[in-house]
Amino acid sequence: MINIKENEKLSIMNHSCAHLLAQAVKHLYPNALFWVGPVIEEGFYYDIDLGDVTLTEEDLEKIEKEMKKISKDGKRIVREEISKEVALEKFKDDPYKIDLISRMDENEQVISCYTQGDFTDLCRGPHLESVKELKNFKLIKFSGAYWKGDAKNKMLQEAKVKALVHDQTTRLQQLEKANLDALTQNQELQLKNDNLGVQVQVLQSERSAQMFLYGATTLAVGVLLGFLIASYVYAKRRRQW
Repeated sequence: MINIKENEKLSIMNHSCAHLLAQAVKHLYPNALFWVGPVIEEGFYYDIDLGDVTLTEEDLEKIEKEMKKISKDGKRIVREEISKEVALEKFKDDPYKIDLISRMDENEQVISCYTQGDFTDLCRGPHLESVKELKNFKLIKFSGAYWKGDAKNKMLQEAKVKALVHDQTTRLQQLEKANLDALTQNQELQLKNDNLGVQVQVLQSERSAQMFLYGATTLAVGVLLGFLIASYVYAKRRRQW
């Protein structure tokens, strides 16, 4: 099984999909707050504070449907670098983001954000260029988790996506197989084309030979007819003499 975190392309894809998940949740639950959404070996997850709302299996289906809707819309994913002061002001109403910003290294004065349509989140990146590249995913699980793993803190909900890696891996395998099949077909077509070329050359040679024989036969018949006509005329004149 592929380790998503160790595969750069799949890691970027999954991380971008985490933001897609958060944006969809924000559309459906406007008061939702987000802590972190890291990539893991099997896909990714996002810690979400939904207040008094508890997710159900039906909710996962709605979120997934909204994710596909956003993906189809095809908004670009844009990176922006801001100062820590601007970040604190920008996310002043989000205690989870304020906590993340406050715990950053003192020397880290520039903070990056990523925006896709109406959703912006803190993130180091990198990300894909557009949400339209996110097509193969499946929400498969949700569970509770204490903020920062401390039972004294508020219980958050983890929406986990693991099927993404399987879908993407399968997709990559399908593409590789399709490429090999296409290559094989091209090679077969090339062989058929080469064989056809040889057959055409043979037919052309046979036709040339046939044309030569036809011409030679026509010439011989013409010579013979000419000889017979000349003999007939000569014999007739002799009788007249």
